Amino acid sequence: MAKTSGIILKTIAPVVIGLAVVAWLFAREFSIEAFRSIPLDGNAAGAVALAVMCVVVRQCGLTWRFRLFTLEKLTWWKCLRVSLLCDFTSAITPGTAGGSALSMVFLKSEGVPLGRGTAIMLITMLLDNAFFVVACPLIFLFIPGGEIFAFSGAGAFQMGVRTAFWIVYGGICAVSLFLVFGIFVNPGIIGGMVRWVFRLRWLRRWRDGAEKFTSDMALTGTTLRHRPASWWGLAFLATALTWTARFCVVNSLFLAFSYAAPQTIVFARQFVVWTLLFISPTPGGSGLSEWLFTNYYGDLLGGDRSVALVLAVCWRLLTYYLFLIIGAFIVPSWIRKSISRSGPSETSSESSSHIEQ
Repeated sequence: MAKTSGIILKTIAPVVIGLAVVAWLFAREFSIEAFRSIPLDGNAAGAVALAVMCVVVRQCGLTWRFRLFTLEKLTWWKCLRVSLLCDFTSAITPGTAGGSALSMVFLKSEGVPLGRGTAIMLITMLLDNAFFVVACPLIFLFIPGGEIFAFSGAGAFQMGVRTAFWIVYGGICAVSLFLVFGIFVNPGIIGGMVRWVFRLRWLRRWRDGAEKFTSDMALTGTTLRHRPASWWGLAFLATALTWTARFCVVNSLFLAFSYAAPQTIVFARQFVVWTLLFISPTPGGSGLSEWLFTNYYGDLLGGDRSVALVLAVCWRLLTYYLFLIIGAFIVPSWIRKSISRSGPSETSSESSSHIEQ
């Protein structure tokens, strides 16, 4: 089946990239003496178990969020399946939000109208961005920026990480404002601006898609504008839970590898790492994640990059490769299900006008 073969190729590519970078880092940084210094005892096993629990909590948060977004029309199991499919898609596409962009397709396979799925996709994007917008000033309020960015390495690398972080964070803020204005304030102005921009010759090929996106935003606003404050509070709480649990995976692993490391700094640097991964050019941040982690966390592990590399591999196993493996089991059945649900009478004309109140 062509679709299955394409997914297999997209799955293999990030694995090859990630393993190649890890092999290069091991050849360059690894020291058997440093590895033997890692305390492999009961405390380490407990810390790893805690990291696994954080992964489970994050998945529960994502499932809860889809349950809220679908107004409890989907079962918990179906919401879990959608969230796992989104994680798999994120693992094989560049950036950290690739899975969310296809959530409407996965929801449609579970019986959710495409219009409502589009609304869910947009609000997922908005809430994820809103979490980063809100969390950043809180983190830097309690933790000095000098401690967050004062890691070992060349001055140019430190400055590059700091500069890239603030540029990406500024972009997240801009996208958040665009979504809020386009969904809730004045979608007409946003639509006019988009149509004007995409009249430029080198952007015309994407004009239809851009106009549909702005139309989806307007229709999403009519659906969500009257939701009660309690619903929004729960949706943001679920979002904060998923991201906080994701960051805490590394905090838990540090309890196994370096118990004395300051946990607040570990958490704050995870925020920086995931912010930078929003613009990763490789699928799921393959290669870039391991390299960035090893260089960024080395000073918190006594300056030993060998230990940082082993920790980075454990981190990626729990937050990345795990979902590639799970996806390998659930994607083929999803493809078969999607094909069986598609009939010759089904057309591609279904649009966001199907958004239900």
